[in-house]
Amino acid sequence: MNKDVIQIIDMHFPKMSKGHKSIANYIKENYNEAVFMTAAKIGDELGISESTVVRFATKIGYKGFPEFQAALADWVKDQLNTVSKVGAKYGNSSQSEIILSVLGGDVEKIQDTMNNIDAESFEQAVDTILNARTVYVIGLRSCEPLADFLVFYLNMIRGNVVLVRTTSVSETFEQMIRVNEKDCVIGISFPRYSMRTLKCMEFAKDRNAQIIALTDTRYSPMCMYSICNLFARSDMVSIVDSLVAPLSVINALVVALCLKAPEEVKNNLEMLEETWGNYQVYLNDEINFIDDEPMLDYSLKRDLLKE
Repeated sequence: MNKDVIQIIDMHFPKMSKGHKSIANYIKENYNEAVFMTAAKIGDELGISESTVVRFATKIGYKGFPEFQAALADWVKDQLNTVSKVGAKYGNSSQSEIILSVLGGDVEKIQDTMNNIDAESFEQAVDTILNARTVYVIGLRSCEPLADFLVFYLNMIRGNVVLVRTTSVSETFEQMIRVNEKDCVIGISFPRYSMRTLKCMEFAKDRNAQIIALTDTRYSPMCMYSICNLFARSDMVSIVDSLVAPLSVINALVVALCLKAPEEVKNNLEMLEETWGNYQVYLNDEINFIDDEPMLDYSLKRDLLKE
């Protein structure tokens, strides 16, 4: 198999049975322990039979549980060797060479994203966000800063924005219990794809919500649930994910949304400015956000605020 075991699980996940999905979730969230566990032990942890765990392994293409476990062991070993790989790549480099190499890689990722962005999907995403009753945004693990950033600016553009924060699947459902076809859900995930994010999107699709995926490629399992996909390249630079290109796509979304709803943005910013002044949020010598500082460093904001 050319794909690693986690990619194979992700690929099969949308069509799995409920029991097999619980196994997939457990393995992805607890792979350091699962790699040493027997099929019977995993079954005990999940309250299912050993035979169900064995069928899970064969259902995704392995000859049996031992072969699956060996593949999982190889994957875990590869993760542990990541730091060694970084040392081999940058070990003899000076600090200035490292920064130039990493920044050059980020430039390449943004250029690749520019070359492959789907303009129609981007426009559809903008319209969907503006027309939705409530916008839910979910991005977990390394994608959480992207979700925070997007929600911060969406709240300046429109109301009814919910950042889904969760450490468990049940908390996700509790925060999204009222989602329906009038709402929009923006899911952000890159390899290794978050199983909790995928389950969130699956739940939203079952409730007929409009779903937007910000992910890496059309082969991402995120695309199984979304009405439009925004692709951004995100590779492992070292032991961390490069999120520069996804952040640029989010920046573009924010600017496009501002241009689509200039009056609402103006009113919201003026209301924020008045609130900040009334409650002394900022000192008088600090930057006046509305009058002096362009939103996200774009000169477009001043045009939006013209009478």
